[in-house]
Amino acid sequence: MMIVFNKGVNKMYVEGRMTVERANDYIQENREKVNPRYRPAFHVAPPVGWMNDPNGFIYYQGEYHLFYQFYPYNSQWGPMHWGHAKSKDLIHWEELPVALAPDEWYDKDGCFSGSAIEKDGRLYLMYTGHVVENDVVTQTQCIAVSDDGITFEKLASNPVIGVELLGDEGSIHDCRDPKVIQHDGRYYSVLATKTPDNRGKILLFASDDLIQWSFFSVLLEGTATQGVMWECPDLFHLDGKDVLIMSPIQIQRDAHEYHNTSSTMAWIGEMDWESGTFLVENSHEMDYGMDYYAPQTLLDEQGRRILIAWMQMWERTYPTHELGHNWTGEMCLPRELSINHNRLVQLPVSEIYDYLTDQQVVENIEVIKEPVSFPDVVTENVYLKIVADLSQAQKLTMAFAKKEHQSLFMTYDKETALFSFSRENFGYAITGIEKEQVHTREFPVALIHDQLTIEIFRDTNAIEIFVNGQETSTSTFYEIEASSELVFESQGKALITSFKSAQVNTACERKR
Repeated sequence: MMIVFNKGVNKMYVEGRMTVERANDYIQENREKVNPRYRPAFHVAPPVGWMNDPNGFIYYQGEYHLFYQFYPYNSQWGPMHWGHAKSKDLIHWEELPVALAPDEWYDKDGCFSGSAIEKDGRLYLMYTGHVVENDVVTQTQCIAVSDDGITFEKLASNPVIGVELLGDEGSIHDCRDPKVIQHDGRYYSVLATKTPDNRGKILLFASDDLIQWSFFSVLLEGTATQGVMWECPDLFHLDGKDVLIMSPIQIQRDAHEYHNTSSTMAWIGEMDWESGTFLVENSHEMDYGMDYYAPQTLLDEQGRRILIAWMQMWERTYPTHELGHNWTGEMCLPRELSINHNRLVQLPVSEIYDYLTDQQVVENIEVIKEPVSFPDVVTENVYLKIVADLSQAQKLTMAFAKKEHQSLFMTYDKETALFSFSRENFGYAITGIEKEQVHTREFPVALIHDQLTIEIFRDTNAIEIFVNGQETSTSTFYEIEASSELVFESQGKALITSFKSAQVNTACERKR
């Protein structure tokens, strides 16, 4: 949860006490004012207002629950609430009442990011209370509890991790985003903070009952090049490894990684629970797109580690706000995680494939000198899978959603082994604080026996690209005129051995 000072919030509500009841009333009164032009069909988006980090992502009593940072009264960031939705299949989401509002002295300027855990059938939310007094920020950790998973009561003993427990180990001005986990019968809170010289730092606090907490350890501390603050940590065991994920702010660029002003990072290694420290074996950026931040995971009843992330980026312009559409922000498609060659791999959850309809497959398409065009294949809710043999090609380019000279470009260059995605000069302009590369990313991808496999999910303004089952690229775009053409071009001879297209139709009955 990056701290944003926003002067454009709705004064009518800021001047009064912000409560859950007031937020829910406002949503009902204003949901019809939302412009649906860029609204996604199968991604979670706010009913009105602003959305950022996923929070409290949990499988609870047979359903998936997703909470999220939410400001209902404006499509810009404001004092944070917790929005709430639930799903049985990670694709269809039911909107629920707002779970938390900044209505107590310890969270009066925002209920910042956090997590959820079940204990004795009750659902516990652990979140950061954000307070600003005389321009001085204080952040503490608080808990709210529910018997039904919908209505929450904040503990009278909040904050449960106050400034006195932090001591000299972190900054009281930047100490947030608790991820509460359980290990060997004890509860641990994984907490983001920073050092006095602006380096990221992750702390562990321990508890036997989720109420009484004590400092346990410094889990990991960053270098001067690894960001001035780490946000939204998550710690879990997967495929024989321990994984720590986080979202660093202002991390230094490293070749093709970390080109956004705020990024995401996975650390693979081993957790030493005796000392409370993380032994790092490898680290890498988690996604090579322009819009992916603050991922959080859950473990479901099938034993799957599922991730979801905010599909937007800090320090950018937001077209749905600028155009007066009365909403901003959405979540990426939930993804199943695994470890491969000591890297964290993300693939779409299997449930999404149950909603593919109108499937068409074309095989053995030769792309040599002339472009090969499919004029009506790209719809607003489309799935595409391209399998290409590049044994005789130097480069393959796909112009996606082509309209005259404007396209979303995807290119694989075999000589450099780089896959690139570009939204430059396409649709409604998006600007940011980066000096360059707001619209283009490239990243290394190894061919598998000269074969390139690309899966694409397009949902109105969102595009998620999965390349060779190895890397992902997640971005948003806002086309001005509807376009439907897909064009392949090649240097040398590229053979598209299989080209599959389908509609992602969440209105249909699930196939399983």
